[in-house]
Amino acid sequence: MQLHHLRNATAILQLGPHRLLIDPMLSAPGVMPGFKLFGGGRRRNPLVALPAGAEAALQDVSGVIITHEHPDHLDGPGVAWLKARGLPVWAAPTDAAALRGRGLEAEPWTDGALGLDVELIPGQHGQGALAWWMGPVAGVYLAHPDEPSVYLTSDTVLSPGVREAITRMRPDVIVAPAGAANMGLGGDILFSMDELVALAKLAPGLVIFNHLEALDHCPTTRDALRARLAAEGLAERCRVPEDGEVVHHQSRAPDRPGSRGVPKLTPGLQKWVTGRLGR
Repeated sequence: MQLHHLRNATAILQLGPHRLLIDPMLSAPGVMPGFKLFGGGRRRNPLVALPAGAEAALQDVSGVIITHEHPDHLDGPGVAWLKARGLPVWAAPTDAAALRGRGLEAEPWTDGALGLDVELIPGQHGQGALAWWMGPVAGVYLAHPDEPSVYLTSDTVLSPGVREAITRMRPDVIVAPAGAANMGLGGDILFSMDELVALAKLAPGLVIFNHLEALDHCPTTRDALRARLAAEGLAERCRVPEDGEVVHHQSRAPDRPGSRGVPKLTPGLQKWVTGRLGR
């Protein structure tokens, strides 16, 4: 298993023969509006450019994973790039139809897709009413027979469903957003710093933290997160990659539980609203 972290949640996951581009936000710096709505600190996004070598790395991508449609995970340039190449796209049932409506070759995840053991794990993108308005999100667990299993949590807080999935599935690698995103109203919409520590303690294997230092509403820094993980004795079990860094991991558990496949997930009114924010 190899994860080439590009920027924010955008990365290339190499799993067996597959090179899967995750959540392509490909915009140049400053072309999107700020996401911090209240409390100051609003700046135009992205805050940083894609790293050197990103364009070359993208040339060998064989498919795409979209965890959800928010513009920091799929922006206009990302859509244009995917359409130009006609790459196959996998997404949750809540997103697949909308992505096809944007001209992408999108299919909903099914167990066995790409020759992988697949399970979708619903997330919670914030707390209370704000989580509802942020729309349905789901992480995905992927297990190749010859590779470490990977759980991409997508944007979520440490909900009971996320805890249960980690305890039951015991993923070898977890990729989780660490920016503690907060729009200035309604609390954090991603794992808080305390939840990141709890996640690292719960994880049976390696945790890779992303979604850092690229957006105006994500205040957590890499240095602050690394310092907290070190203070908690968790530094050896976690990676906080720089933009452009490649993380390799080969260790895998000898036995794996069977997945529960893809639950029935349906979009609601808030999906219609949030799915249009980045268009």
